Amino acid sequence: MFKGNPMKILSSRLGLAALAGLGALAMLAEPALAQATAPTAKAPELTVDKADNTWMLISTIIVLLMTIPGLALFYGGMVRTKNMLSTITQVLAIFCIVCVIYFLWGYTLSFTAGSGFLAPFVGGFDKLFLSGVAVDSKAETFSLGVAINEMIFVCFQMTFAAITTALAIGAFAERIKFSAIVLFAILWSTLVYFPIAHMVWFWPGPSGIAADPNSASTAGLIWGFGAIDFAGGTVVHINAGIAGLVGALLIGRRIGYGKEAMPPHSLTLTLVGTGLLWVGWFGFNGGSNLEANGYAGLVMVNTFIATAGAALSWMFTEWLIKGKPSLLGLASGVIAGLVAITPACGFAGPMGALCLGIVAGVICFFFCTSVKSALGYDDSLDVFGVHAVGGITGAIGTGIVANPVYGGAGIVDYTKCEVVNGVFTSTCATADYDMVTQVINQAKAVLFTFAWSGIGTLVVFLIIGVLVGLRVSQETEREGLDIVEHGERAYNM
Repeated sequence: MFKGNPMKILSSRLGLAALAGLGALAMLAEPALAQATAPTAKAPELTVDKADNTWMLISTIIVLLMTIPGLALFYGGMVRTKNMLSTITQVLAIFCIVCVIYFLWGYTLSFTAGSGFLAPFVGGFDKLFLSGVAVDSKAETFSLGVAINEMIFVCFQMTFAAITTALAIGAFAERIKFSAIVLFAILWSTLVYFPIAHMVWFWPGPSGIAADPNSASTAGLIWGFGAIDFAGGTVVHINAGIAGLVGALLIGRRIGYGKEAMPPHSLTLTLVGTGLLWVGWFGFNGGSNLEANGYAGLVMVNTFIATAGAALSWMFTEWLIKGKPSLLGLASGVIAGLVAITPACGFAGPMGALCLGIVAGVICFFFCTSVKSALGYDDSLDVFGVHAVGGITGAIGTGIVANPVYGGAGIVDYTKCEVVNGVFTSTCATADYDMVTQVINQAKAVLFTFAWSGIGTLVVFLIIGVLVGLRVSQETEREGLDIVEHGERAYNM
């Protein structure tokens, strides 16, 4: 199927390309792509399959479901009653804002070739306002000659941008101004998310690589590292988790944090949100395959087994240490497993996915309890502890579980695609798998994402702080954001 990079290993999905820069971290990039001699051949004509289109339409819709109402209810149930309405309002507003700006400039910044020294970091303006994206335009998948309609691909990627931005706000819930949320949705998605998406997922496609291996030099920076990220371990989860931590540190702790109890007001709603997130994640992970084939089935198996493994490992660890297994812990373990398997879901075998989920559940539990308590930061809904830590575990673990020795799917090298009668076939040789090198490549991607998101988010919050301020007044925080910020209550008794 898709997976292999002529520099080392291909990024999954529409991977992001190579650019050099950003100080010392950019020095982590691989040396310039070795000159490869490719046969002169005609790339196959792109063909759209209705089954693939249908699968992507369904996947896009259920990723919307995992955000509205899934994430909204998951987050809303965990805050206090006085902030329930404000939390779900923030999630809905962010989704709508990012939806609009993605169509205006987000897609072109994420999935077109950039120019000049910024090319490895961000796309250009060729498709600004969706210019050139018509009902008959096509987006290539990971199989030579196979495509889906580009408008469907745009919508699918839009849902990723929206949910990532919404995920971050859980870390500083119950104390941020709504005006700051609106600016955050615009600035953070533009300055942080779209460039990261470009760096990880933009590449010339299988036909481009097969026809000219040197075309990989137009790809995104992290793609050029040889890192692989099937559905967003770096782009979505590490990115959002780091942004959440930066916001929580800058805005400060909630009034009374560590001194008074702040239990979730409705674990019932949190469980409903958890279920909707898990359902939607099949569109999130499975849709990232872009095709309705056997690899989508592999993704489904891994999204089941890794998630269940993480939930159980969190539950039993909590049971052992605290004496009781909690519903909140079990639900958190579900999300930790979903996060960890995201970058590996199309590369791992089922047993590798199970092991990755079990490890992630334990690690995330300790970060959300012991580490958080020791450091004293107020990550309201454990965005850093679950998404950043789970994403890091999954991103680095992908380099291990993708190994065919451990049942992984391995990597496809498009530079070795065969030419038959002057046309590239869809059968490409599987590259030799170097696990140590791949783990190093994954670590590079994690470090660069950590730096880009951290620095970019800091800049975004400094701008917002100057323009409208970040935190509500003490009186507003004590009374609750629902009635003061929105003039409504979640519950009218």
